[in-house]
Amino acid sequence: MMKKNNPISKVKSKLQEKGLDKQEIQNILIEDARTGLSVEALKRAISNNLFYVQGKFPEIATRNDYYMAVSYAVRDRILKRWVASVKQYLDGKHRVVSYLSAEYLLGPHLANNLINLGIYKETGQAVKELGKELEWLIDKEIEPGLGNGGLGRLAACYMDSLATLEVPAIGYGIRYQFGIFEQDIRDGWQVEDTDNWLRRGNPWEIERRELNYEVKFGGHVQHYTDNNGKFCSNWIPDLVVKGVAYDTPILGYDVNTTNTLRLWKSEAPKSFDFQLFNAGGYNDAVRQKIVCENISKVLYPNDEQEEGKILRLQQQYFFVSCSLQDMLGIHLRQGDKIQDFYKKFVVQLNDTHPAIGVAELMRLLLDKYQLEWEEAWDITTKTFAYTNHTLLPEALEKWDLELFGRVLPRHLELIYEINRRFMDKVTVKFYGDHHKIASLSLIGEGPKKYIKMANLASLGSFAINGVAALHTELLKKTVLKDWYELSPEKFSNKTNGVTPRRWMVLSNPELTALISDKIGEGWIKNLDELRGLEKFAQDQDFQKAWMDVKHQQKVSLSKKILQRLRLRVDADSLFDVHVKRMHEYKRQVLNALHVITLYNRIKHNPDIDMVPRTVIFAGKAAPGYKMAKQIIKLITSIGEIVNNDPDVRDRLKVVFYPNYNVTNAQKIYPAADLSEQISTAGKEASGTGNMKLSLNGALTIGTLDGANVEIRECVGEENFFLFGLNADEVEEVRVNGYDPYSYYNDNPDLKLALDQINDGYFSHLNTDTFKTLVRSLMFDDQYLVLADYQSYIDAQDKVAETFRDKSKWAEMSILNVARMGKFSSDRSIKDYCDEIWKVKPVPVKLKN
Repeated sequence: MMKKNNPISKVKSKLQEKGLDKQEIQNILIEDARTGLSVEALKRAISNNLFYVQGKFPEIATRNDYYMAVSYAVRDRILKRWVASVKQYLDGKHRVVSYLSAEYLLGPHLANNLINLGIYKETGQAVKELGKELEWLIDKEIEPGLGNGGLGRLAACYMDSLATLEVPAIGYGIRYQFGIFEQDIRDGWQVEDTDNWLRRGNPWEIERRELNYEVKFGGHVQHYTDNNGKFCSNWIPDLVVKGVAYDTPILGYDVNTTNTLRLWKSEAPKSFDFQLFNAGGYNDAVRQKIVCENISKVLYPNDEQEEGKILRLQQQYFFVSCSLQDMLGIHLRQGDKIQDFYKKFVVQLNDTHPAIGVAELMRLLLDKYQLEWEEAWDITTKTFAYTNHTLLPEALEKWDLELFGRVLPRHLELIYEINRRFMDKVTVKFYGDHHKIASLSLIGEGPKKYIKMANLASLGSFAINGVAALHTELLKKTVLKDWYELSPEKFSNKTNGVTPRRWMVLSNPELTALISDKIGEGWIKNLDELRGLEKFAQDQDFQKAWMDVKHQQKVSLSKKILQRLRLRVDADSLFDVHVKRMHEYKRQVLNALHVITLYNRIKHNPDIDMVPRTVIFAGKAAPGYKMAKQIIKLITSIGEIVNNDPDVRDRLKVVFYPNYNVTNAQKIYPAADLSEQISTAGKEASGTGNMKLSLNGALTIGTLDGANVEIRECVGEENFFLFGLNADEVEEVRVNGYDPYSYYNDNPDLKLALDQINDGYFSHLNTDTFKTLVRSLMFDDQYLVLADYQSYIDAQDKVAETFRDKSKWAEMSILNVARMGKFSSDRSIKDYCDEIWKVKPVPVKLKN
């Protein structure tokens, strides 16, 4: 007999009072058990998942068992919204955004989904009543390391904003079994370890084995004429791989819309050759399985060797082919004509990794659906849009023609034909301008011919955009100059943005509460409302509350540094934060030279009055990037000396926080006082770390590079510490001839710092450790580190002087956050929707 004080009994009584019959009451109770958002409903769901899904009871359940049980409970509540969203998209004639990206750096799901569902407190209470702590479980989650840096993090922000803005969208990518490597620091050097993020299971994904597509590689192409006299091609491959879909729901904030992130896993069409196995060929029987599974095995294989290059090309084609086959299947299953494909799907190419999609869609339309060339090309060029993310010519993907033809022989034919038709038009238009004609060609000439993927993307897309105002202008003048002159109407700027849900609400709840207490919660979905903080910028009580929150976050990070590195840092010191991918153009070495300069000032005058400073570095170097690894070693070596020198007396500390990822970024950003955005002007496309740090109250020291330009315009030049050459001046220096050695000779502080590095002061007198790095700076300083050194030192001195005035610093920090509304990924996505994709929101309603 059910007890009267049972919560279910109470709900049942209330429903009976409303006059509902037994079946209606039973349906509501079942629905509440599966998707109810109350504390009681969540407790029941967690307990049921622990028992029925995990097969555990509380006495033997592990921390991971509870994490999985809570996650499944949350996922169940998202599924209701997910199914409703998909059904609504399919029932209507809505255009869907397909985002093709080789990377999605999502971060942990649980806490983010709790915030977007609006049940963080309720879940915390439910878990507490079950004898556990929610934060303890959240910390257990392993984040999917499916990205390398800004590209993947941006894709994740955009997926969040697409759902929050109720825009129908599918994100397509690869379900890498092993993500970006785990970074450890041993003897100061980076050491890579396997990122087996799936080792404890992934409760957020749903395997869709019925959604699988065949992808071909290698072999040759047969040509023939069919009975109607039509010229046809038949690709006979050496290898066929099956792509299986794994779907993850992406829930918007405070809406029902739940979009899909569909990642593809590579498998063999059959597990093994039974006949060969039976005959004793055990290894050969499973060889194809191993070869096929390797394609989605690891994020960005080292491509220094040809095998790595082949695997990377296979990865790109694999996920693009699966994704386009999937889109075409969805479109045709709805009874729509193949000619209207571009009306149903608009496909965004996130950099050049998915650019092979242009040739692949042509292949599918020509070979599978038997369209004529002109019709297929018209559909293709109305389907794709291309986002460029780099100004570095070496980062614009190029594929060796011979290698490409071995992997994708049919696509090589198609690219040649696309190029032939295009070159006919270009030659007429620019007759005699051989340089321009060669620049626009899809095929590059040289010792070895190669395919230019940026050109393929530019030709096959109806829109091309950069990711910051400066970046877009430089694209038009440099790497895509001839494409801009050919088709200026294609070009536009879409400055990057970040989601405030993860990067403020989740990572900095104390600051979120303080802001919301003053101006309400509307800013979480409309970041422009942060402007309401401006009137409190000089309010001393608010300044104190603001800086108390910052200090609280610095104390928290200090504890993590002590726990992780056994290094004690002063939470009252200036937290100077430089966190991003390790690369020469991002100039971590310039920051290191500043640290040495501060250290030398102390050694010269041990009683010097200086602002205590904790300099925090974090970032991963690509496994094959030796110079970036040497910079990490330099930073850690400087820290070894500085952190242990009694003369320093804790006025200067150097921290290298290992294994920089989303989880660790969420700990570091809220604690930052100063944001280091010091790349060589004209090299950074946009940056998003600069936005996240500014939104969390850090002031920026930076060059006029990437989105720094727009951040400075928005927050006010008086609230930004500017230094260094601008992009035009950088180019002028290069044209006039740059002699880094003269800067070394003419600047005593710089000379001393470089001499110390070179003489082994920071490497136990081993003069070989940093020899390559020092020679690069003094004789081949590609990124103008020495040219910007003194300007940077002067700006850092201004930072220290300003930090002494606590009220002024607080005011600048508040204004900085108040004026960052432009840098929401919601704004970015609105711009894409209105100006490129031409899509409208589709609100999703749940049936009671």
